Order: sequence, then structure tokens, then C-alpha cells
Amino acid sequence: MKILAEICVIPINGSISLRKEIAIAHRILQQTGCTIELHGYGTNVEGDYDLIMNAIKEIHQTLHSMGTVRIHTALKISSRIDKDQTFTQKVEAVQQQLQEL
Repeated sequence: MKILAEICVIPINGSISLRKEIAIAHRILQQTGCTIELHGYGTNVEGDYDLIMNAIKEIHQTLHSMGTVRIHTALKISSRIDKDQTFTQKVEAVQQQLQEL
């Protein structure tokens, strides 16, 4: 099943900077072959449900194995069976509506 997901991984390890851990999480998501887009508060992912869920599991396992004591992950998932949709198409639909207002 194809899904659109927004994933925000927050490693809690006592450090102010999380860029290393976020980069590792992003690299794991890249390895899924899914379409991904990094943004300021997480990553948008388009792809197979199982691939994405397994990647989240791998992110947690990898960061924990590196010493991250606690990880909080916020996840939003959207699935549809009536049509195949991308994040780009969703944004374009709103932009078109803005032009019509």
C-alpha cells in the first residue's frame, strides 16, 4: 500500500545539536528508494507502507545503538485507494485554488 508520510525524529541525548542524528535518519530514509523531502521540521516520504515503517524501525535501532537514550518520533500518515497522489500534487492543488480566489 502506498502512503504519504511526514516523519519527525527527535533524538533526546543531552545535546543541543541534533544534525548528526537527523542526517543518519535521513540517510536511512534515502536508502528505501522512496521519494523523500527534508524540511525544517521533519521529512516527507512517499512510498510503500512497509518500507517506510521498516525504515523508522531501523532509524530507532541505529540511533539507540549509537548511544541515543531516548527517541521521540512524530508520524503522520495518509493513504488513499481512489487515486495515486503525491505531495507535489497536493501543494499544486492548493496553489491553483489560491489563484482562483
